[in-house]
Amino acid sequence: MIVRKLGEITGSDREVSGETWTSRRLLLRDDKMGFSMHDTLIHAGTVTRMEYRNHLEAVYCIEGKGTVEVVATGEVFPIAAGTIYALDKHDKHVLVAEETMRMVCVFNPPLTGLETHDASGAYPTADEMDAGGSKDAGRST
Repeated sequence: MIVRKLGEITGSDREVSGETWTSRRLLLRDDKMGFSMHDTLIHAGTVTRMEYRNHLEAVYCIEGKGTVEVVATGEVFPIAAGTIYALDKHDKHVLVAEETMRMVCVFNPPLTGLETHDASGAYPTADEMDAGGSKDAGRST
């Protein structure tokens, strides 16, 4: 059984930040669960462009509010506590945080924890990371 507390992750190498977000990685690939799970803060007043070409993601908002736009269609959906969205088609999307949003994010395949967003907003695959991909080649939320 794996038991972790958010307070143990805060300030550790499992807490990763970008310009618009802070991600606390609760479960990662090495935990061998088949997915990774993250408690992520999207900072108020920010715009984050992402496209996970190599991963599927489900995002459940538990605090705050904002919007998510599907770039391909221009559809904009309001996001608030109790809202989930799933990027089932590797959707290019834009997340706008009106208030700080706290999101629970699940990725498949699981992230290693070393990923960072690349210029397109994606992260590398685990195989690319294992082959010596840069720690800064795709770190994500």
